[in-house]
Amino acid sequence: MEKIRIGIFGFGKTGKIVATEFLNDSLFQLEWVVRKGHEKHHKYASRLLGQEFDAGEIFSVEDIDEMFFIEKPVDALVDFSDSTGLYLYEKAAKAGIPIISAISKYEQKELDLLKSFAESTSVLYSPNITLGINVLMVAAQILQKIAPHADIEIIEEHFKGKKEVSGTAKKIANALCLNVEEHLHSIRVGGIVGRHEIIFGLPNQMIRLSHESINRAAFGQGAIFAVKFLIGKPHGIYSMETIIAEMFRNNIPVY
Repeated sequence: MEKIRIGIFGFGKTGKIVATEFLNDSLFQLEWVVRKGHEKHHKYASRLLGQEFDAGEIFSVEDIDEMFFIEKPVDALVDFSDSTGLYLYEKAAKAGIPIISAISKYEQKELDLLKSFAESTSVLYSPNITLGINVLMVAAQILQKIAPHADIEIIEEHFKGKKEVSGTAKKIANALCLNVEEHLHSIRVGGIVGRHEIIFGLPNQMIRLSHESINRAAFGQGAIFAVKFLIGKPHGIYSMETIIAEMFRNNIPVY
């Protein structure tokens, strides 16, 4: 069986861990990594990440020209860089290469550009691409429909240095039609990678849904899940939520 060829944009803290997850999965071949700057230019990501083989040649953003995606073809492109990355791989999208974007913040014009790629290829956009957090979001929306009069509060916990409010927590609040200022509570302590809890208050009982990221490798595993889903799918825009919701519908127990 031929391996799925992967290209990655972004080689920061999370990008390196994501690259490691793809390197460790025998289903994939990491072809290249694009990063800002020329550090370790044309070295191999695999070597820098402790592997004893060559995979994932490192390129600078300045190497992306008219021929890059033709000369270095991949079966899917995974973006863990920043909001400017999508301007570099517009030609990849037009060439039909599936795109997985896990960027947490886009301006509206950038989001519109990403959505326009769906006219030429399949695009999966999920700011938090971990499997667990998307299961949490879908489960919370189902529970809200079952118990529409429940009191709902959201708690997000992150490492002490994180200044902004969690974008994932805001997305949960929006999905549940809750006012962020009134129903979202932030805790900053220690080295917590990320924890989200949704509390449903009902008469005489409480329901708590929670998800905790123990290691950033969860983002890589989520990206792998997304690529497996997206390969061979028709043109269009997808999200982890829609995938999980479909799986919920298809796996409801019959009693």
